[in-house]
Amino acid sequence: MNVAILILLFIVGLINFLPVIGVLSAEKLSTAYSIELIGNDIVILMRHRALLFGIIGGFIFFSLFKPSYQEAAMVMAAISMVGFLYFIWAVDGHNAALSKIAMVDVVGIICLLVAAILKFVSTTTISR
Repeated sequence: MNVAILILLFIVGLINFLPVIGVLSAEKLSTAYSIELIGNDIVILMRHRALLFGIIGGFIFFSLFKPSYQEAAMVMAAISMVGFLYFIWAVDGHNAALSKIAMVDVVGIICLLVAAILKFVSTTTISR
């Protein structure tokens, strides 16, 4: 069961960590999201967003080795992914790239749910 939790969290960590590539350049961000980054202000904000995803993904990876941090990592990832899905739902007129990212986040949320259930079951089984 612990191996399954680690695999699921690794997938979620990867989903969250991959956008960190956007820290390297505005072109990578523009390509990844299929958007035109108009002005340095938007470039700075998007590169900072990529950095924050790197932090979340890195924390999830860290929790693979320090299981006591897994619940916090799951909560952080869930807030981020559910928040993105809310914005996709609340705002009309987004591009196909953002729809693909939303679908990846759905996969991540499913992985998180399964990992959380397995973690809960494993901790309640141990407690008995």
